[in-house]
Amino acid sequence: VQLVESGGGSVQPGESLRLSCAASGIIFSPNVMGWYRQAPGKQRELVADIISGGIVNYADSVKGRFTVSRDNAKNTVYLQMNSLKPEDTAVYYCNVKETSWPYSDSWGQGTQVTVSS
Repeated sequence: VQLVESGGGSVQPGESLRLSCAASGIIFSPNVMGWYRQAPGKQRELVADIISGGIVNYADSVKGRFTVSRDNAKNTVYLQMNSLKPEDTAVYYCNVKETSWPYSDSWGQGTQVTVSS
């Protein structure tokens, strides 16, 4: 599975961005599609994920501001980010995990999100 992310960029605090991640190849269900981020000097952390059945999970720091969604027909996962804060600045990575055989775990190349005034 190959993942291609798009939609990163530089914005001011309070603005919005939408990230997209398109997966190519066969993805077996059940699976989880999600977004992680890594800020300079920090560990990679989960931002949000969504399982193939539609249940979503968010980091406390983004609840109420970010929305994760997926289009199973297009094998694409999205992250709508509203009310962005400087502490959201990081490289954002797309991830797809198959939670049964073949248990693949795929990562995108990362896209930079910078929030600064």
